[in-house]
Amino acid sequence: MQTKESATPWLAPFGASPRSRVRLFCFPYAGGAAHVFRQWPQRLPADVEVCAVQPPGRGSRMRERPFTSLTELVAAAARALRPFMDRPFAFYGHSMGAAVGYELARRLREEGQAGPSHLFVSGSRAPQLPDTHGATYDLPEPEFVEELRRLKGTPAEVLDNAELLQIMLPLLRADFAAIQTYRYAEGPPLVCPLTAVGGLEDEDVKREHLAPWRELTTGEFSLHMLPGDHFFLHTARDMLLEIITRQLSLAGGDA
Repeated sequence: MQTKESATPWLAPFGASPRSRVRLFCFPYAGGAAHVFRQWPQRLPADVEVCAVQPPGRGSRMRERPFTSLTELVAAAARALRPFMDRPFAFYGHSMGAAVGYELARRLREEGQAGPSHLFVSGSRAPQLPDTHGATYDLPEPEFVEELRRLKGTPAEVLDNAELLQIMLPLLRADFAAIQTYRYAEGPPLVCPLTAVGGLEDEDVKREHLAPWRELTTGEFSLHMLPGDHFFLHTARDMLLEIITRQLSLAGGDA
C-alpha cells in the first residue's frame, strides 16, 4: 500500500502510523542507512511513528551521490522532510546523525518553522567543543580502512571483502568528509528538551564531551551513559529506546 513516506526516497517505507501522536525522525551515523532503525517501530509505543531517514548514497539510494558537506545535507533534508512535519515530531541522531538533527532544528527555526518537540543526540561530542581529532576522510586507503576497523562501525565482512569495500568506501569517505569539515557557528540556543546519550566504553565520546550539549538549549536537559562502545545504539538498543519512550511520554508530543 502506498504510504506518505514511500512518496519520498528520504524516508524508509517502514514504521508508517497514520494515527501516531508524534513522529520520530531518525538520522543514521556515518556510513549508516535507514535500516539501522528497522526494528525500532516494533519496540517503541504504537503512538510513535519512526521516520528512518535515508540520505543519498546508501540503501535504496546507493546510486545517488552522497553529500560531502553537512550544511548541504541539512539543507536538502529540510526541503525533503518539511512536508512530513505536519504533526508533532522529534529528532534522534547518532554520531554524524546527531549533528544533522541539531543543525536541522536550527535551520527550521531560522526559517520560521516549528521545531522538534525533543532532540536526542547520541554518540556525539557537543559541536562547540574544539576539534582535537585530525581529518581522516582523505587518508590513503590502507590507513582509512584501519581507522574504520578502530571505530568498529563497519562490519568485518565488508572490510575483509575487497569488492564490498570498494562499494562502501565512497559513501564512508563522503560521510567522514561531511562531519569532519563541519564547523559549529554560534547562535541562540534551542528551546526544546535535549537528551544526550553516550557509551560507557566509547573511547572517543566521553561524558565530558556530551555534557556541554546542555549549553545548546534552554529546555530541559538530561544525560545518560549506557553500556557499550561508540555503537551502543545496537548493543544497548532496548535501554536506549526506554529513554526515548520515557522522554517522548513526558513531552506529551507537544511541539
